[in-house]
Amino acid sequence: MPAPAAPLRFDFLVLGSGIAGLTFALRAARAGRVALITKKNRTDSNTNWAQGGIASVWGPDDTFDLHVRDTLDAGAGLCREEVVRRIVAEGPQRIADLIDLGARFDGTDDPERPGRRALDLTREGGHSRRRVLHAKDATGAEIERALLKAVAAEPNIAVFENHFAVDLLTTSKLGLPGPNRCIGVYVLDRPADRVELFSAPVVVLATGGCGKVYLYTTNPDIATGDGVAMAYRAGAGIANMEFVQFHPTCLFHHRAKSFLISEAVRGEGGLLRGADGERFMERYDHRAELAPRDIVARAIDSEMKKSGSDCVFLDITHKPARFIIDHFPNIYRRCLELGLDITKEMIPVVPAAHYQCGGVITDIDGATEIPGLFAVGEVACTGLHGANRLASNSLLEALVCANRAADRLLAHRPEPFAGPLPAWETGNATNADEMVVVSHNWDEIRRVMWDYVGIVRTDKRLRRAEKRLANLQDEIREYYWDFRVTSDLLELRNIAMVAELIVACALQRPESRGLHYNLDHPAPDPAWAQRDTIVRRPA
Repeated sequence: MPAPAAPLRFDFLVLGSGIAGLTFALRAARAGRVALITKKNRTDSNTNWAQGGIASVWGPDDTFDLHVRDTLDAGAGLCREEVVRRIVAEGPQRIADLIDLGARFDGTDDPERPGRRALDLTREGGHSRRRVLHAKDATGAEIERALLKAVAAEPNIAVFENHFAVDLLTTSKLGLPGPNRCIGVYVLDRPADRVELFSAPVVVLATGGCGKVYLYTTNPDIATGDGVAMAYRAGAGIANMEFVQFHPTCLFHHRAKSFLISEAVRGEGGLLRGADGERFMERYDHRAELAPRDIVARAIDSEMKKSGSDCVFLDITHKPARFIIDHFPNIYRRCLELGLDITKEMIPVVPAAHYQCGGVITDIDGATEIPGLFAVGEVACTGLHGANRLASNSLLEALVCANRAADRLLAHRPEPFAGPLPAWETGNATNADEMVVVSHNWDEIRRVMWDYVGIVRTDKRLRRAEKRLANLQDEIREYYWDFRVTSDLLELRNIAMVAELIVACALQRPESRGLHYNLDHPAPDPAWAQRDTIVRRPA
């Protein structure tokens, strides 16, 4: 591995190129130089895969109070109401900002107001009103397009693609004088095959979630929990990681990899049917197919176990073919490529890991417990989602909190660290000779998590997972220190850490609530309402 270069100094470091990272970078660029660091290409983010939309009060029959009520109801007693109210209230203005940047949501031109559009709103599970703005069934891709175009035109933003963050730099970790603060990050420059030091008084984690810690997920390959793992190693508190949302409807097909069937399909009338062709959701919840995701996912899991079937079916064939194709062109096209015409045939679906409701503990402005370190988007735990995220609130949270973080830092900018910083040391590490160890451990972690820490859990399964993950961590730790870092090794290290954090949080919670369902404690415990499960690295 080549010798490290001199530190690269910026005013802001942003790790991640989804809606949260791009939004923060654009705002912060007004006041300083921004390094936007992404481990693959700038378009590789969970945002780009988001189909359904972004929730906000927009229609004449909707109110902030209704949106707040729906969010609190989905969150099963763990949301922070003051956080929910602020994010919901700021949503319309932040979406207006996106529209000003060129994001085009579905709608029609308003003849009475030239230049304005009457936006089409859809409804998803848990929502009492139509309030989800969308761009067909590729909303995230449209938001990403508009933000990336704006970033490309901003001279104060430098984008570093194929750069993988290894670890955060804090003054206490480095043994430097003064109060502890975050002052930069070590980054693997993959094309140059060397670790560089990026320094700034502000580091923003916008790294997304951890879906790849599970065997089956709707997330892209990049979702390996890097930000949570780095923040934990740096000493930040992590909360509520037991609440992993399983999306109820991932396409079940041997040729499809992690293809999501948007919740908007159910919002527009799609019906869930068992292997016998009969509807079943009415037996589980009065809202049937429009119940929150945790309820629907558990219902599907229960039906599959009772019938022994590999999947259930989502049926929207009762809608006109033109309606289906117009509303869900990407889903229609992809299914047709796989030999499935959703205008005539039911869609085979299974639940899959989808969204991380817990994360790095932050306030509503994204500030963590470590000065200089911020976290925004899925990587953060602000208190908005509680024990279960309301559909399409994720893009809303990322947008609002990224703006708030930038505004806070522009008003009160930390001083840069002026002293010398230690370069990365390779030491006696050699090139890895057995990459099969990495792939084997990766597969084993994901299988353990799926089998023992999935939609339905028990204390025995969680203890078994805890024990096996501890053994794997020992192997991975030894491998990490013996060999030079690669992106595969870094991702393995991170998913192993995140898997342990999920299990640790799950073992702390002696009840069932929201997305955490434990057969040994099947009811919610009132004593655990408003109580977070928190883990910190031992001093």
